[in-house]
Amino acid sequence: MQNTLENPLQHERKLRHLISPHLPIRLSVRQTAPLVLIALLLGLWQLVTALRLYPTFIIPPPVDVLNTLINGLRDGSLLYHASVTISQMLIGLGIGAFVGVTLGYVLGKSALLENVLAPVVLAFQSTPVVAYAPLLVIWFGSGTTSKIIICALIVFFPLMMNTLVGVRSVPGDERDLMRLYAASRWQMFIKLEVPSALPVLLGGLKVSATLAVIGSVVGEFIGANAGLGFLINVSRSQYNTPMVFVCVFILALIARTMYGLISLVEARLLHGRRRTSEQIHV
Repeated sequence: MQNTLENPLQHERKLRHLISPHLPIRLSVRQTAPLVLIALLLGLWQLVTALRLYPTFIIPPPVDVLNTLINGLRDGSLLYHASVTISQMLIGLGIGAFVGVTLGYVLGKSALLENVLAPVVLAFQSTPVVAYAPLLVIWFGSGTTSKIIICALIVFFPLMMNTLVGVRSVPGDERDLMRLYAASRWQMFIKLEVPSALPVLLGGLKVSATLAVIGSVVGEFIGANAGLGFLINVSRSQYNTPMVFVCVFILALIARTMYGLISLVEARLLHGRRRTSEQIHV
C-alpha cells in the first residue's frame, strides 16, 4: 500500500520527464547558441578586416584588439581603470538601491506621499542623465564622488518603482489573514511583504546593475582622471581604436557578470521560496 502512495513532488517530476523527453537537448542548445553567435560575429569581423572594407583605425582586426588587451593586462593599466569603474559602480549601486527601495516602500504604504513626491521624481527621472551629469561634476568635482552620485541616481528610479509595485501587489486577503492573527508590523514586513515583493524587486535589481555601469561611464566621459570611460576618451582622441574596443568589451563583461550574479541570487531565493510554498501546500 505504501509503494502505491507517491509524494506529489515526485509525481510531478515524473510527469515532466514524460512530457519533455528532449529537455536536456534543449538546454544544451540554449547554452551553446550564444557561443555559436559570438563565433559567427568574430568570423564576420575578421572577414570585414581581411577584405579591407574599412581602414584599420576604424575597424581594427581582432588580433590587434587581442594584443591590446594582453598588453593592457601586462602593464596593469586595464586592471587599474577597470577597478576604478567597478568600485564607483558598486558603491553607487548600493546607495541607489538602498534609497530606491526605502522610498519605494514608503510610497507604497502612503498614497499621500506618493501623490506629493511622485511628480517630482518622475520629472527628475525624465531628464537624461547626460543633461545634469556636468552639473554634478561641477558641484562635486571630477573625482569619484560625482560618479557615485550619477550611478546612484540612474539606479534609484527602477528600484523605487519595482519596490512600489511589489508592495502594492501583496494580496489583500493575505494581509487580512495576518491582521486576524494579530501580526505586528515587523512580522507583516518580514513574512508577507518582503516575500511577495521579492520577485519584482530582484527583477529591478538586475536592470539597475546594468544601468550602474552606464552611469559610471557617463560620469567618466564628462570629467575624470581614471576609469574605463576616461580611457575610452583618451584612446578616442589618439585614434587608438583597439583600446576602445577592449574597453567596450570589458564594460559589457562587467555588466553581464553583474546581471548573472543577481540572476543566481534570484534563482536561489525564489527556488527556496517555491520549495517552502510547495511543502506548505502538501
